[in-house]
Amino acid sequence: MKNNILLLGGSGTLGKSIKKSKLFLRLKSPSKKNLNILNKNGLEKYLNKNDINLIIHCAALARVRECELNRTKAEKINVTGTKNIVDSILRIKKYQNKDIKLIFLSSDAVYSSIKGNFKETDNLSPYNFYGHTKLKGERLVKKLDNYIILRTRFFDKKKIPFNYSATNIYTSSLEVSKLVRYISKLIKKNFNGVINVGRPKISDYKNYKKYKKKLKPCDKSKIFNKLNFKIATDASLNLKKLNRIL
Repeated sequence: MKNNILLLGGSGTLGKSIKKSKLFLRLKSPSKKNLNILNKNGLEKYLNKNDINLIIHCAALARVRECELNRTKAEKINVTGTKNIVDSILRIKKYQNKDIKLIFLSSDAVYSSIKGNFKETDNLSPYNFYGHTKLKGERLVKKLDNYIILRTRFFDKKKIPFNYSATNIYTSSLEVSKLVRYISKLIKKNFNGVINVGRPKISDYKNYKKYKKKLKPCDKSKIFNKLNFKIATDASLNLKKLNRIL
């Protein structure tokens, strides 16, 4: 069966990359003005009218600093918005017996960020408010039978905004176009469940230096001292499940 795909969050970094990739046929990406995830009735009507059977949900308040400063806004968008999507899918399944698959963009921030090599089965312990909202979103999504929860971190190689980066902060962050290809492959594999998506463990400096030649190295203390919220020390992901499936 061909998928009629709804992309939520099409104006963000990932959304733009999904649209640019041309990997997703029959893709609809309405603007926030035309379809707002905080409008449950409008969302359900749109799903019915356009016969949607797959949703890629990457609409979120993802800037960590903004989430810390405006927790009410972060909770509203990241949690209430996700609840509205899940509730709409459940209602359509109940009254129309139609199953809509949801792909939810979660984050490595649901893990504790200290020891690295996090497996999907590890205990979850978010280290900032953004991570807490993503964990709440995951719990809502798990009410569905048909979903993919992607725990990941990504960046746009053309928009690296800082001039220095730490040699001793580690993640599995990958360039956004690579994440898009993974999403496409997981859909084709008809994967269902929770999965880490990223690249092998790498320092921030080494990761970004490939794309920004003038980037300077620094110790993590220089990063931490400028922030009033917590960020990862080692948020690297165990990718055995991803490698086994793909």
